[in-house]
Amino acid sequence: MVSKIYSSAHRAIIEKRTLELLNAEAGLVAASPRGVGDDVQELLSERFQEVLGELAREYKPSFARRAMADLAFTDVDGAYHVVDVKTHRADSKFNMPNLISVERLARFYEDDANVFSLLYVRYTTTEKRVVVDHVEFVPIEWLSWSCLTLGALGWGQIQIANANRIEIVEQTSRRAWMLQLCDELLEFYPKETAKIAKRILHFEKVRARWQAKKDDA
Repeated sequence: MVSKIYSSAHRAIIEKRTLELLNAEAGLVAASPRGVGDDVQELLSERFQEVLGELAREYKPSFARRAMADLAFTDVDGAYHVVDVKTHRADSKFNMPNLISVERLARFYEDDANVFSLLYVRYTTTEKRVVVDHVEFVPIEWLSWSCLTLGALGWGQIQIANANRIEIVEQTSRRAWMLQLCDELLEFYPKETAKIAKRILHFEKVRARWQAKKDDA
């Protein structure tokens, strides 16, 4: 299902309110990127319901540490959104944040009413204070594969290839995006299999060398 919460008008309101909320928070001080990320996540978990206002029907502010999202809500049309909050310091050169396991997303999207969303917060620091200059709030299927990649963890992790470059293609259908995900994985897995075969061969040789040695006295 396509939720109206991602229409241009509603998204603009949510992004503007999020930016204003974060910049009005006196407690957001310049720290390590991880520290800023934790503080932003905690603040939004506590107060994103205010940002959503009348667009949300039910709201869940927190999850276990290894959960797939930082907050969740059900909108007035019955769509269930889980939201992954990602922060990015604008002057950092490069980072590749994980979004979600491909297997977990595939299971989650078996229900058409479920939506996995990215709440991307870009910031700078000045005089020990955090200044948020850009916010994006989109379903994962609106992220172009030109700015995504796959990481070799478990079944595979969807990652942002470079957090300095987020490319959004609005109104991309979930069907088209998931089909492309499958195509990406069908290219990715054989490459990983070839790597594993090389590693097996390497450690067969390592084992043979150790097998030829005598035990220490």
